[in-house]
Amino acid sequence: MTRPFRFGVVTPVLTDLPTWRDRVRRIADLGYSTVLMPDVQQWQPAPAPTLAVAASIADIRVGTWVYASPLRPPWSTAWEAHSLSVLTEGRFEMGIGTGRPGMEDELRGLGLPVVPPRERLAQVRESVARLRELDGPDLHTPVVMAVRGPKAQAAAAELADTVTFALMPGENRADYTQLVRDFRATADLELSQHVAVIGDKVAPFMAPPDTDTAALHAVDALEVLPSDPAAAIEELQRRREEIGFSYFVLGADFAELFAPVVAKLAGH
Repeated sequence: MTRPFRFGVVTPVLTDLPTWRDRVRRIADLGYSTVLMPDVQQWQPAPAPTLAVAASIADIRVGTWVYASPLRPPWSTAWEAHSLSVLTEGRFEMGIGTGRPGMEDELRGLGLPVVPPRERLAQVRESVARLRELDGPDLHTPVVMAVRGPKAQAAAAELADTVTFALMPGENRADYTQLVRDFRATADLELSQHVAVIGDKVAPFMAPPDTDTAALHAVDALEVLPSDPAAAIEELQRRREEIGFSYFVLGADFAELFAPVVAKLAGH
């Protein structure tokens, strides 16, 4: 099954509110499908109220990119997600994973227990289960799972609507492609990709500021896209055909630059 292209933008509140609201409206006008919020306390207001505001000012889907499961009890994550589905009239999608690299330090700083990866994955499972209970038979909140290892992949095949795969630093195209193809043999789900670099520019908060773009180009890394729109369109079509990716997520600073690509591909 060939899925239509769609594009999301991670849009934390890093400016004054009027400027951020204008950015959300502009992203919607440019044809992006989803405004997304990271789950990082130090960057912005909490995801749930921020996304509720975004959905109220633009006709666009909203979502978390992504909830870190150890930051809140599963019942709380599920309640927030279900509430956002209701308040946005079905325009919310819950992105969730076990947490970023260095999550342990953040948990210690917040006074939260540092739980091992297997328990974090269990928290993801419980969050989705409780969400389905709250949704009931008349609502289905889409779930986007961020995964890497085989246990997380197995959970995503069972629970998710969309899957995004964590990239290892400097991972080459061939290895990453094989990882995704192996997953596709077990589940036919929408596949998403996190784009951190366009040309030689690194999107703030999508990758470390000291990211070595030359090294990424050298291994043909998939978190990189060409800055030329025609080349980017060709590359995205190749990735959908050869690997299966159809949903691409980029940083807000790239929204205008990438607009010609979105205009050409979104929904097709």
